[in-house]
Amino acid sequence: MGLGSDLMQGIGLSDPVVRLGVTGLSRAGKTVFITSLVANLMDRGRMHALRAAADGSIVSAWLQPQPDDTVPRFDYERHLAALTGADPHWPEGTRHVSQLRLSLRIRPRGLLGGLRGMQTLHLDIVDYPGEWLLDLRLMDRDFAQWSAETLDQMQGRPLADDYQAELAAIDGAARFDEPQAQRLATAFTAHLRAARDAGWSDCTPGRFLLPGEMEGSPALTFAPLPEDLSKGPIGREFRRRYDAYRLRVVKPFFRDHFARIDRQVVLVDVLGAIHQGPQAVEDMRRAMADILGAFRPGRAGWLAQLLGTRRVERILFAATKADHLNHVQHPKLAAILSAMLREARDRADFSGARTEAMAIAALRTTTEDVIHQDGEDLPAVRGTLMDGRQAAFYAGELPGNPSDLLRPAAEGSTNWLDGDFAAMNFAPAADTARPGDGPPHIRLDKAAEFLIGDRL
Repeated sequence: MGLGSDLMQGIGLSDPVVRLGVTGLSRAGKTVFITSLVANLMDRGRMHALRAAADGSIVSAWLQPQPDDTVPRFDYERHLAALTGADPHWPEGTRHVSQLRLSLRIRPRGLLGGLRGMQTLHLDIVDYPGEWLLDLRLMDRDFAQWSAETLDQMQGRPLADDYQAELAAIDGAARFDEPQAQRLATAFTAHLRAARDAGWSDCTPGRFLLPGEMEGSPALTFAPLPEDLSKGPIGREFRRRYDAYRLRVVKPFFRDHFARIDRQVVLVDVLGAIHQGPQAVEDMRRAMADILGAFRPGRAGWLAQLLGTRRVERILFAATKADHLNHVQHPKLAAILSAMLREARDRADFSGARTEAMAIAALRTTTEDVIHQDGEDLPAVRGTLMDGRQAAFYAGELPGNPSDLLRPAAEGSTNWLDGDFAAMNFAPAADTARPGDGPPHIRLDKAAEFLIGDRL
């Protein structure tokens, strides 16, 4: 794992650095992705599609102190122990920005490689919640616009009626009352959490879900209001707090972290959205379009001023949990993700950024199997459930044409007419890695090749 001071000699301050941002919506697997990526870059026996690993160009890899002293360190060792220990379990998910530096010692390829000597590349991995990235949209909306959109989209979602009941008790002409404001913010936050748990992707403001040290602050104590309440004392105060949230919370995040990213991974639980139904799929499609829109260097306004001419060079959208499907369905999963991103990807490609969509499993939890049902052989997977039982699982047949999913989703259908797609929660499998092998995965090496292969 770690290397001695002899390998540190000759590593200078001018060594190139690649900042890799990793984000995704809730339960997409950010922590597992980073942990497995680092483990597989350190022990590269399973990284055959990463050319620099396959041909031996990567000589060694080791962790170093991160360069940003004010950013929490990604707790790699604890997460790896959770995934590969005697009692494997899923680690705690992302709740704040964190960072990890992995240094790679590289032997250059080609005829001139011997003349150039050994090189060092520092990979700075920045982990941050996808819910925070969705807050970008707030910068282009004032309080009235955000309130109207939020109240409209919350209809039919969990605990929306409870929040409406709190609104009905408000006297718009009365003096501002802090306990009343807190009750509204609490009810709205409960709605956001319930909606996220039910599979909805567009749940902003993101800090309401992951407040950290800001919990209970005025900047997180506001909620959407109908037009009649927006004109009174509570509306004026909520408008002020909403503006403070945008300028003092959202904008510094993009300035301090997002604007410095070179390469980006966005992890997406497409299978989870399909299981929740057409509305969840359309909600995820819109959320991903907003996320990808954040990476457009030509975007007008404050973000363009922050980024200047800097651009994110490569963006990978990865449909996670591919190990929940037999390999024969992986191309369909990747095609669905690519179709969900089509419009937004076209804009990013036009701006010069390279984008890719693929189906991956950062940690493979299953083996492939066949289920015999009603005289038919179904391509399935087998794994250990969260309660310890072994089970074979067939999620359902994904459509060969992605529009068969996206069309009813865009048209507002409430359920799938021609299919039923199941979901299952598997536990991490017991560690059987040989010396020199990282954790088992599906296409993590291909993802690494796209993200950093050109720099190796």
